[in-house]
Amino acid sequence: MDIKTASALRRLRLVSGPEAISFLLLLVCSVLKRTTDFNAVPVMGAVHGFLFVLYVIFWADAWNRAKWSLGTAAFYFVMSVLPTGGFFAERRLKREAEDAVIASRARKEGVVNA
Repeated sequence: MDIKTASALRRLRLVSGPEAISFLLLLVCSVLKRTTDFNAVPVMGAVHGFLFVLYVIFWADAWNRAKWSLGTAAFYFVMSVLPTGGFFAERRLKREAEDAVIASRARKEGVVNA
């Protein structure tokens, strides 16, 4: 994995957690708007919208650089539209990055020939 691919995966991983949190907060704000006088939906909607757009941009970049299969790309996109999906995406991306570092070191040390 080259440095640009690793950076793309890292950016996607770093935005997936905050995107998931903002989605959950937006859902809470929606419930509070309907049950109380508290209305933070416009603010949380804007925050979540910004993070979601970042997620989609970083997802497209990671898909392009990492050469994911359609299934892998679809998995990471679906995770962005599920309320807690960003947490699962973040964990899987972290594991994928760690595996790539291990494989890169193994190739560098001549342990494998890939």
